[in-house]
Amino acid sequence: MSELKISLVVSDLSGGGSIRAFLLAQVLISLNYQVEIVGFIYGKDLYAIPPNDIKVISLTGTNYPKFLISASKLIQKIDGDIIYAIKPKFTNFGLSLIKKFTSGRPLLLDMDDWELSWHGGDSWKYRPSIKQLYRDIFKKSGALRFPDHPLYLKWMESLVNSANAITIDTQFLKERFGGVYVPNGKDTAMFDPYKYDSEASRERYSLSEYRILMFPGAPRPHKGVEDVLIALEHLNQPDLRLVIVGGSPYDDYDDQLIRQWGRWIIKLPKCPVEAMPDVLAAAHIVVVPQRDTLTARAQFPLKLTDGMSMAKPVLSTRVGDIPEILGETGYLVEPACPEKIAEQIQLIFQDLDLANQRGIKAREKCIEKYSIEAMASTLKSVISQL
Repeated sequence: MSELKISLVVSDLSGGGSIRAFLLAQVLISLNYQVEIVGFIYGKDLYAIPPNDIKVISLTGTNYPKFLISASKLIQKIDGDIIYAIKPKFTNFGLSLIKKFTSGRPLLLDMDDWELSWHGGDSWKYRPSIKQLYRDIFKKSGALRFPDHPLYLKWMESLVNSANAITIDTQFLKERFGGVYVPNGKDTAMFDPYKYDSEASRERYSLSEYRILMFPGAPRPHKGVEDVLIALEHLNQPDLRLVIVGGSPYDDYDDQLIRQWGRWIIKLPKCPVEAMPDVLAAAHIVVVPQRDTLTARAQFPLKLTDGMSMAKPVLSTRVGDIPEILGETGYLVEPACPEKIAEQIQLIFQDLDLANQRGIKAREKCIEKYSIEAMASTLKSVISQL
């Protein structure tokens, strides 16, 4: 094994950024680098269960002023020959910059989201009164005590070129920040439909009596799950179900969906990545119904390659890079159009064999463009230039 060690630094291991970190770690391990993931955890469990062969070092996250102590501890834990910050937040990228400048080690930055899009993007401004600024700094619950406040995100975005190299996963991010395209790919050897029996999987998860639409992730408003549920309400076919895997760790959005559309929802608990192919095997259709928002345009939804790798018919929307990723291998509708989603659901189930043939084409495309091997080829080139 190569002696070169890479430290992936994650701002919040109890948040969604950890999934991209685990994926990149798998790619780096396939290239025979030693890998560790270092990051904060904020009073909760890990957002996702890491693959077995990935070392994760977690520290308790805190707000200012205690964060200064936590930050010092995290910086000491970063001991890779190369530092790889996952997302441009002060809680990882800022601390990684400090490590870079004090140790002379090269720094990679990965961006799989536009972080400011969660706060309104370029329209976000921080213009407090003197009184409000005082409260934000000195009050115990003051906004500026939160280390990932949008103000700090804005500062960090102005420093992205301080990294030795940047990796991104969408055209939106490339146009805005530059960098090398490394998609949100998949371990296509692990996510191999030919290793699984779909009927047996449906039986294992008590889904045998239903036609299954699956959303294998955390619902959030921009992800358009409501549009699928409205479509199911419109179709009103009693054997259709939307299976949500894992659910949202951020808020009570899952509960809101269940309160309104509970008759159509089956929720499965989060599971290790090694178990996800078996869960996905139970799906008839994988749904990725992104709405057209700033946040969605900047994302490469991992659920796309979940479905593509498992040769499932993927039903998605024309948002961001999705049309390019799926091409003719999936089913696309305009965003926020439940009636069109309903039509496509009907169309797929009218000729499921034909839809599954399209799914096989999707897997072929996933192997070619979005596999661990495809990602590894690009990442190897990036690292060799450091």
